[in-house]
Amino acid sequence: MEKQKYYISTAIAYTSGKPHIGNTYEIVLADAIARFKRLQGYDVYFQTGTDEHGEKIELKAKEAGVSPQEFVDEKAAEIRRIWDIMNTSYDRFVRTTDPVHEKVVQHIFKYMYDKGDIYLGKYEGWYCTPDESFWTDTQVVKNEDGKMVCPDCGREVERKSEEAYFFKLSKYQKQLEEYIESHPDFIQPVARKNEMINNFIKPGLQDLCVSRTSFKWGIPVDFDPKHVVYVWLDALSNYITNIGYDVNNSTDEFAYKWPVDLHLIGKDIIRFHTIYWPCFLMSLDVPLPKQVFGHPWLIMSDGKMSKSKGNVIYADDLVEEFGVDAVRYYFLHEMPFASDGIFTRDLLIERINGDLANILGNLVQRTISMGNKYFEGKVSNKKVKDSMDDEFLETINSLENRVTDKMEHLQISDAITEIFTLLRASNKYIDDTTPWILAKDETKKDRLETVIYHLLEAIRVSAVFLEPFLPGTSESILQQIQNSKKDFQFLEDNIYQLGTPTPLFMRIDTTKE
Repeated sequence: MEKQKYYISTAIAYTSGKPHIGNTYEIVLADAIARFKRLQGYDVYFQTGTDEHGEKIELKAKEAGVSPQEFVDEKAAEIRRIWDIMNTSYDRFVRTTDPVHEKVVQHIFKYMYDKGDIYLGKYEGWYCTPDESFWTDTQVVKNEDGKMVCPDCGREVERKSEEAYFFKLSKYQKQLEEYIESHPDFIQPVARKNEMINNFIKPGLQDLCVSRTSFKWGIPVDFDPKHVVYVWLDALSNYITNIGYDVNNSTDEFAYKWPVDLHLIGKDIIRFHTIYWPCFLMSLDVPLPKQVFGHPWLIMSDGKMSKSKGNVIYADDLVEEFGVDAVRYYFLHEMPFASDGIFTRDLLIERINGDLANILGNLVQRTISMGNKYFEGKVSNKKVKDSMDDEFLETINSLENRVTDKMEHLQISDAITEIFTLLRASNKYIDDTTPWILAKDETKKDRLETVIYHLLEAIRVSAVFLEPFLPGTSESILQQIQNSKKDFQFLEDNIYQLGTPTPLFMRIDTTKE
C-alpha cells in the first residue's frame, strides 16, 4: 500500500542572530508532529531553514565588518547547529541565498509582473527595520514620548519614500475570503482566524510593496536591477522553490509534495502566511496550503525575551545543563494550544523530578528490576489474569486513539498527557497488584510473571508513543527492555529478555539549585 504524503514546514529563521528558546520551540513542535506522522506510516517531508536577505542583514553585516554573505553563512550554521542539538528530524534545511531559490523567485516576480499583478509605483509610509514592515499613517502608534512606533513590535519607525513595485493584493480579496470561509480549518487556532478576518481582510486589503531600492542585499529584479525583491515575496516562496516549483517547469517532486499539509509558524507572522502567501499562490494558479497554525509564544515571566531586558535563554545552554529530552519535554508539555507559555527554571526542574524521573524513570527501573530479580530477565505472558487487569489493559489499548485524536487537533501537550496517564496507571497497577507479595508465594509465580508482562507491554507501548516527543528516551527504554516491536496495541505473545536498568533522568537536588 502506497504511503500518504505529509508536508510540514516551519517558518524560516531570520539570520540576524542566535535563536533563543522561543524560536527553538517552533522547530521542536514541528519535529514532534513530523515524527508522529512518520509513526503513523506517512511519507513525511519536513522542511525548515533560514531567511537571509533584507536591510537589517545588510546593516548588521556592515556593523560586524563582514560581507552580508559571510554574515548569513555564520548565522545559518549556528541556527542549524541548534536545530541539530534539539534532535530534530528535518528532511531539508533551506536557505534563501541558494542560487536555485533566487532564480525561481526572479521567475515568480516576472510572471506576476507580466500577468499585471505587479506594477511599478512609489511607496510613502512608515518603515520598521527590525520587522522589515511598512505601515500606513493609520496603522502606526504614537508612544509616550510622542514618537511613531511599530504596531507589532513597539520599536521606532522611520518615514520612507521610494520607488517600488507593488503586488495587487486587493485583486484577490474576494477569492481569499471565499477560501477561508469554505475551509474552516485553514487558519488555526480560531482566534487567529478571527483576528485576520476582522483586523485585516474586512477593512480591505491594501496593495503590497514587493521591492526595495534603498539597499542591495536581496534578490535583484532581473528586468529592473536597481530593485531587489522585498523580503516577504522572497521568504514565503521558499515553501515551493525548494521542492521543485518553477513558473513554467515544475518537477514531479513539486506535483507530489504540494500543497503543504501544515505551515507551522509563530502567531506574529500569521498575517503574512494567511493573507499575502495565499494571494501570491492565487496569482501563480498554485493550490493553497491545507492549514496554517499560528502557535503561541514561549515567554519569560516578565514578558517577551529581549537582550535589552537581559532575559534571553538559549536552548543549547539548557540542553548542556538538563539534557535534550528534558528540554523538549518542557517545550512540548508546558505550552498551551492557543495562549502563551511561560518558561521558568523552577517549573523545568519540577517537571524533570516529577514527571520524568519519578513517574517515567522510576516505573521503567522498578519494572525491569523486578523482571530481572524474579525471572532472571526473561518474561513472557502466562495469562493468569485478575479482574483488575481489564481496566489496565483497556488503558493500554485505548492510548492510540487518545493520542491520535489530540495530535490531529495539534494539541501536542494533551497528547503527552495521555501517555503519562498510562504511565501513572502503570505505577498504580504495581501498587494494586503488589508483586513483592506475590513473589513470596510459589503458587502465584505465573500470576507474578503475568503482572510483570503487563507492565512491560505498557512501558513498550508508552515508549513507542513517546518517540515523537522524547526520541532519545524512547530509544533508551526500548533498548533496556530489549524489545523493539512498534505495535500500538497490547501484544498477547511478546517475549522479553531484559537488559540492565539505567536511570532515564536523574533527579535534581533543589536545595543545591
